[in-house]
Amino acid sequence: MSNRSVLITGSSSGIGYDAAHGLRDAGWRVFASCRQQADCDRLIAEGFESPLIDYSNADTLTSGLAEVLEATGGTLDALYNNGAYACPGLVEDLPVGALRDIFETNFFGLHDLTRRVIPVMRAQGHGRILNCSSVLGFAVLPYRGAYNSTKFAMEGLTDTLRIEMRGTGIHVVLIEPGPITSDIRKNAIPHFEKWIDWENSARAKEYRRGLSKRLYEDNGPDTFELPASAVTKKILHALTSKQPKPRYYVTFPTYLMGTLKRILPTRAMDWIQSKA
Repeated sequence: MSNRSVLITGSSSGIGYDAAHGLRDAGWRVFASCRQQADCDRLIAEGFESPLIDYSNADTLTSGLAEVLEATGGTLDALYNNGAYACPGLVEDLPVGALRDIFETNFFGLHDLTRRVIPVMRAQGHGRILNCSSVLGFAVLPYRGAYNSTKFAMEGLTDTLRIEMRGTGIHVVLIEPGPITSDIRKNAIPHFEKWIDWENSARAKEYRRGLSKRLYEDNGPDTFELPASAVTKKILHALTSKQPKPRYYVTFPTYLMGTLKRILPTRAMDWIQSKA
């Protein structure tokens, strides 16, 4: 196990940061990448190898992966695609530019890095590709249309890749957290302020009563929120199991929504999701 290597994206905080520590403690050689050099420097000070990788910058995908492969002698046992961000707002207020930007990071950049890693894993005859989705990858919530759509798209791509990789020795897995302690809400504020003109929205009162309070006021943890270590536990199983599951649910809401999605008609699911 001590010789196995894993590249994690989005390692500066939250799920990625906890995964970096948890996998290193379990004996993995962890390349904990971040999209900002200051965060890379902080992780290097903590003893990690931390290449600069920003999904929205193809040059960093080239240089970051090259740094990893140079360090390992050209091999990589696992890739955990974790990096992503949210841009909250009602779909009717969501400019096309906002969707282009979020898809560039949450979907296209992830796909680009994955395609670069697959030939490495093919050459060595094995590998694990873990993509961090969400309960919002199969069950939507309002005000999250941009994030929902990137995760739905990523799940479709991941499911297809998993089938196509059968028999290659490369396992493809979805990690599907629900509410997890992280900075995703705080990090969403600049994107919300950049793209959503909520004060001139037809539904400005709804923003003021709901989303604005959620973004700018500290209301404590969400119901059923778990620490990021709950995700790391599932990641470890996905990386070490001889036959990993196609998808790993994390948190009660993910299990609940997964069950309800299978048994309830669409209208009933719409009502439940509109109340969440």
